[in-house]
Amino acid sequence: MDISFIILTWNSFDHIKKCLESLNASMKKSTLKYEIFIIDNGSVDDTPSFLEQQNQLLPHVIKPIYLEENKGTTYSRNLAIKEAEGNTIVVLDSDVEVFEGTLEKLTELLSSDNNIGLVAPKLVYGSGTLQKSTDNFPTFWNKALRYFFLKTIEKREHLTSSDDEVRSVDYAISAFWVIRRDVINKVGMLDENIFYAPEDVDYCLRIWKAGYKVVYIPHVTAIHHAQEISRGLRINKALLRHIQGLIYYFRKHGYLFRRPKFNY
Repeated sequence: MDISFIILTWNSFDHIKKCLESLNASMKKSTLKYEIFIIDNGSVDDTPSFLEQQNQLLPHVIKPIYLEENKGTTYSRNLAIKEAEGNTIVVLDSDVEVFEGTLEKLTELLSSDNNIGLVAPKLVYGSGTLQKSTDNFPTFWNKALRYFFLKTIEKREHLTSSDDEVRSVDYAISAFWVIRRDVINKVGMLDENIFYAPEDVDYCLRIWKAGYKVVYIPHVTAIHHAQEISRGLRINKALLRHIQGLIYYFRKHGYLFRRPKFNY
């Protein structure tokens, strides 16, 4: 098996259909063999019935895993990663749309250099504007700035984002990751002590610590509709889980104000 897709859903009926349609269309002309794991985190909308229909249509490709309640991002994705047979693991959010040729370009770069552990494309909103999907490892201060002023930061970077140079970054959000299986075998699974976020920051830091690079490919693009359930000034369970995850992350890696640095 060449690629195993890992897609997490939670009340995602409005998005998962477009995600799967774009994914199957992008892979239609590809010679790569693939499987699609879809982990449903206890959805109460029409997502489970839709996944069952897809499983019946493509039983050897669509492989749903149904959970009775929302188990977060790490435990749920780990379930599928453990079952996946692909030499390459692609982690996708259910609100991502993929274009034809995207996976070939990403996997080609990933396999071209054994020092690269993870690659990620440029993500844009449905409007085509840039989404800030990569960044430096967070400190207390820049995390606060990103939380309160993300849209302003994205707007500024969109106006200056003419650079298409492939480059190393500290981390990429887990809406669209392409990772080699041997890297996962060395780095380990996602940290299940983190329920929702920043599991992506934590994993990218662990990739760097294991001696691999995280690489951003801005000339390869995907649409991410970005539901952002923990963003905004409203207090909700997702936001509280995110804060808990950040506290755990800073304690685990032993820093708060000065970010880790690696040789790019």
